[in-house]
Formats: sequence, C-alpha cells, structure tokens
Amino acid sequence: MRNGRQHEYEADIVVLIPGAGWALIEIKGGDVRRVHGAWEQRQKGLWQPIDPVGQAQDCRHVLQRYLARHGSSAEHSRAVHMVALPDCEVGDDLESPGLPRPLLIDRHDLKQAFHKVLQALELHGQGSAPLSAAGTVELFRLFSGADVAAADIFAFHAEHDERVRQMTQDQTRMLGLLRNQHRVAVVGGAGSGKTWLALEQTRRLAKEGQSVALVCYSRGLARFLQGVTAEWRPRERPHYVGLFHELPVLWGAPHGEEDDSTWFEETLPALLGQLAAELPEADRFDSIVVDEGQDFSASWWPPTLLALREPDAGGLYVFLDEGQRVFDRSGAAPIEMAPFPLDHNIRNTKRIAQVFGSLCLEQPSYDGLEGPPVRFIPCSSDEAVQAADDEVQRLTDEEGWPPGSVALLTTKHRHPVQTEIVEGTGWDAYWADFFAGEDVFYGHVLGFKGLERPVVVLAINGFRDPSRAKEMLYVGLSRAQTMLVVCGDPELIASVGGEGVRHRLSGAAEQV
Repeated sequence: MRNGRQHEYEADIVVLIPGAGWALIEIKGGDVRRVHGAWEQRQKGLWQPIDPVGQAQDCRHVLQRYLARHGSSAEHSRAVHMVALPDCEVGDDLESPGLPRPLLIDRHDLKQAFHKVLQALELHGQGSAPLSAAGTVELFRLFSGADVAAADIFAFHAEHDERVRQMTQDQTRMLGLLRNQHRVAVVGGAGSGKTWLALEQTRRLAKEGQSVALVCYSRGLARFLQGVTAEWRPRERPHYVGLFHELPVLWGAPHGEEDDSTWFEETLPALLGQLAAELPEADRFDSIVVDEGQDFSASWWPPTLLALREPDAGGLYVFLDEGQRVFDRSGAAPIEMAPFPLDHNIRNTKRIAQVFGSLCLEQPSYDGLEGPPVRFIPCSSDEAVQAADDEVQRLTDEEGWPPGSVALLTTKHRHPVQTEIVEGTGWDAYWADFFAGEDVFYGHVLGFKGLERPVVVLAINGFRDPSRAKEMLYVGLSRAQTMLVVCGDPELIASVGGEGVRHRLSGAAEQV
C-alpha cells in the first residue's frame, strides 16, 4: 500500500471477520523485548530498536484512508491494530503506549489467536459498524487480487461461518437449563449443533473438577474431539477423549481384529465392564459424555455405566440423532428422562438443509443463510465418482474454492484416492490430512458423521446395505456447510430418499 506521498507500507496480516471487523497485525519474530519503554529485537546477535506499534498503527491508518478515498463500505467498519510476537512470552501486566495487552499476541496466545482478534475488536475496535459482507468482498479483492466471483464466495462463507459460530454460542445456553440433571439425552437432526453441545458440556463438567470421559464411535469424529479439547485450558480438559472401544484397551484389554464383529459387539464391551470393576474408584469417571450415541449398541451401555465411579448416579450425557443410525446396531441409552430436543438447523445453508429436510425424523427450523444453489449432476451410479471428480476440478480450478475446503464423499465403494492414502500411510496419517485442511479430502459417508466442510461433493455410487441406505443418504447430504454438489441416479435417490429429495435435486439440476 502507498500513502499520498507514495511511501510504501507493508501489512503482515489483515484478518477479516464479517459481522465483527478487521484487524491489521504486525508480526515480529525471534527475540523481542521492551527496555525502558522502548521495543528492541535481536538481529544478528545485537539488540536493535524497532517500533512494531507505530508500524501497525500507521499501516492501519493508511488502509482506512484508502478505503475512505475509494468510497468503500468498509470505511466505517470496526478496525484494530495488533502486534504478534510468536516466539516470545509476554506477561499479562505488559503496558505499552498504543498497545494494551489485549492487542498483543504472544506464543501462548497462538492457539486462541482468532478469539484474541475478536476480543480486541470488541474492546478496542475503532469504527461505528461491523464489517459487512460487501466490505469483506472489497477488502478481499484489495489484498488478494481475486476476481469478483472468488471474493463473493469468500465473503459469503465467512459470513455464514460467523453466523454459525454466533448461533452455536447462543445454543450452549440451553445447557444451563440441564445443569441439575445427571442423566440427559439430547436429540437433534444433522446440523443442530449436537457435537458442539457435547464438547461444551464436557468442558463445563471438567471445569467443575469432575473426571470426565468424552467418547464416540467414529475415528474421524474422535480425532476432531481430541483436537478441540487439546486447545482448552488444562483444567477444562476431559481425562479421556476418543473412541469408546479404545478405552478398554487403555485399561489393559488386547487389541482385536477390526473386522471381527463379535470382538467389538460382545467381547470388548464385556472386558470394559470387567476392567472397570477392577479399577480403583478414583480411576473411573464422574461423568461420561457420548457423542453420536445412536452408534452405540445395546451391549455397550451396561459397561459404560460400570466405568462411572457411581454407576447408578454418575453423570451420563448422550447426544444423538436417530436419523443417522447408519450401523446395524440397536440399543437405547439408559436414561429415563425424556430427551431434550434440538429443532433448529444452524450449520447448513437453507438451500442445503431443505434438500435433506424431508429425511429428518422431526422437521427442523432452517436458521442458516440462503446460500448458493445446490447442484445436481444426474448420472448412473457407475458414473458418479467420475462426475464428482469433474465437479471437484470445476470448484477448485474454475470457481476459486481452496482445495482444503472441499470434501468428496462416496456412499458405497471408497474413492480410489482414499483407498490409496489409507493403504499407503494408515488411518492416522489419513485423518491428519483432513484436519490439516490443505487438500481435497476423499472419504466415505460412514466415516464422515459428525464432520463437515464448506463444500461437499457427494458421489452416490450405490449403497452397501439397502436397509441403511436412507440414513447414509441423509448423512451425505448434510455434511456441507455452504456448497453441496450431488452426483447420482435420480431413480435410485427417489427410491431411497423419497420424491421430496428427488424433487428438490431435480430443481437444482435445472440450474446447472
């Protein structure tokens, strides 16, 4: 950027948060200190004077003047300048002219950097209005040089993501209504925020001093839960988070064969109960939180209760969606109180939610933004994967979606890329790639329950188990936050999901 006198200014990072504002961040790596009120940085072994606060302030002012000269709608948006010292530890008592402590990010703040920026905008942001979608587009184009279409995509998804974040925070307040209940089932459709509520309930219980286990069945969801809880403060973390069937292994049970159903459905649960009974009470849990509880079979619930310090009175909090019962199991959680319903879809855009809405057991309220149209590519089941590959290329090469924002999911056979990665590097590396978010993710709907990406291309290439096809279709259609593309046979879709789903997808096909 240049000011009126053609002096150049360089912005290290500009963070745009639709609905909040924007922050200009000056980064100083390596050793940095303040001596007698002056900033210094070690360069080639010598301490040299620097002015990170002045640089950040000047650059922010230049950008604001630029926006004013060009009549940008972002001119009056809340804005703040910040300084990041990623290699340094700074005490909470640091005081510097023009840089209150909330405007500084040190190495301990990096994992919470987004929340630090939000806090800085709330406490110190200058401007009379939140950053609008139009202002986001203008700033995005200014810094990236992207075309209008790509900027619009970025702005809409950012705005939708911020809306989802706010609605999720609002929804966690309902946990206060259940604070005196120790056995609770929370039931909600796809996109209703069950996983985030399960996480928040876990955090609250741990913060109270309880020993908590947070368990689920799916590998990908377990890795997600582990990643989120790892960023919490130590006193808020559960004592165990991960797969249900890895808990008895942690306590001494042997590993079984993955394709041995008898081992997982009968032997391992029995071992969990035996091992839990032999453990000292102090090594068991005060409460257990189960996400995607519909995946649990009847044989799993009794040993789950035995893992509690007080099997008859300990906390059991189960979050589930009967519409996503994609595994051939049955069994209700041992909770007498009527389930607490979640009847608002807050994750998906309205257009996506309306496509799978008829598959929900209870009709939800669609609270997301309108969003871009859903796309439907009619083709045979044998052609679905190739059609999905073509759509992924179109989305990333022609429309500007970052590869890391796209997932291609199949409903029967795995995509060849997924098979190659899993067989070549193993499941741990496979899921590490997903959470790195740097490339297109290839997966199967069975392993993607509880997860999401901004863009999902669903290849309906048949169904392994016709008796669970409807539930699998429901899961596949509900994983996208912002953009959904469906490739498949209209007749097969109608036979599985009903005329309502085919009708909405047929309308989408006419717009492609």
